[in-house]
Amino acid sequence: MVIQGLQKMTLLDYPGHVACTVFLGGCDFRCQFCHNYELVEGPDSRRPKEFQNGEVVISSGHVILEKDFFAFLSTRKNLLDGVAITGGEPCLRHDLPDFIAKIREKGFKVKLDTNGNHPEMLRSLIDQRLINYVAVDIKNSPEKYTETVGLGALNLDYIRESIGLLINGTEKGRTVPYEFRTTVVNEYHEEKDFYGIGELIRGAKNYYLQPFVDRDTVPDRNLTSPSKEKLLKYREIASGFVENVEIRGLD
Repeated sequence: MVIQGLQKMTLLDYPGHVACTVFLGGCDFRCQFCHNYELVEGPDSRRPKEFQNGEVVISSGHVILEKDFFAFLSTRKNLLDGVAITGGEPCLRHDLPDFIAKIREKGFKVKLDTNGNHPEMLRSLIDQRLINYVAVDIKNSPEKYTETVGLGALNLDYIRESIGLLINGTEKGRTVPYEFRTTVVNEYHEEKDFYGIGELIRGAKNYYLQPFVDRDTVPDRNLTSPSKEKLLKYREIASGFVENVEIRGLD
């Protein structure tokens, strides 16, 4: 596994756990509000960044070797509860199950972030009981999904299948704790979209609204965050479909 970034400790990425976050390159979406857009094309060919004084040095444009990541993990036993795997889109990586299995063998829990466009990989990870928590990004209402993810075409059935796997469990009866979440952007979202999103994830346990925050890595620098009033209205709408709806990052 080629790793393109590592946050050595986070209290935010894996709810209720102290974790590190691994960033994997490559993504099949082109969301213009993405904070990690530099990762969408996948690993580059530049020299991997090695350990310096026993610590991983993270630098944009470099990759981290798998052996160095596991050497890092070995120094974090009893300090970290788990590993959050994000991207990019981790489920594009065919070696993801083996990578996660190695993490689990070392005694760490694993949380997976995914765009939901790869239900077969998600099903396999759940059935093998490799993951402990899943967060799926719900980009928008079905009518605006393709536009929001920056593509010319998209088979939304894959997204619906992933949603169903989490809400209802797999054919083998396996389940995993999960959340759905939406990064809310003024230029992409309005009230009617949250009725559509609500129908898409109807019956889910947890749904989080995350107001867009601009960063230098975001491709479209003209995007803005919704007001508190809008977010509260969107939460009210979604609450008609989902058991628990919360807003993250609201002052």
